[in-house]
Amino acid sequence: MAEIDSTPETVRRLVALVAEHGLAELTVEAEGVQITVKAVPEFTPAQAAGPVAVPAHPQALPPAPVYSQPPVTAPAPAPASRAGRPANAVALESPMVGVFYRSPSPEDPPFVSVGDTVRVGQPIGLIEAMKVFSEVPAEAAGRVVDIPIESGTLVHQGQPLMHIEPL
Repeated sequence: MAEIDSTPETVRRLVALVAEHGLAELTVEAEGVQITVKAVPEFTPAQAAGPVAVPAHPQALPPAPVYSQPPVTAPAPAPASRAGRPANAVALESPMVGVFYRSPSPEDPPFVSVGDTVRVGQPIGLIEAMKVFSEVPAEAAGRVVDIPIESGTLVHQGQPLMHIEPL
């Protein structure tokens, strides 16, 4: 039987598998360690309820049913158009796989919009993975010239979230 561990890298790979194959849930168990990843596509930052309590010992977890679902092929992301972008535009990329949100909640305005100036470290959005919301900081300063990703879209690591013109 293969060994699994609960390191962040293993969890990231399981989240990527769930997203890549459009699964509703994935459970992996080996040698007393069980990891379950559930997809929640309609989940929004406003619905975040805080941390989830997890028993300290895997034996305390009740056995979870293992579901099988045929893989769903998601449409490939459309390549970003260079039309209207300066030649020196820099892509601010997704640091991880998850659902990208442009604002902290549906009622709030977006973190940034086209034409705004961003500084290094300024939040440009949120990415939700496994019911955890992580701020996405700008890794470069400049003026936002293009935002090819809509709020609520599944993004992959390295995928451009927006393009800026360096100042």
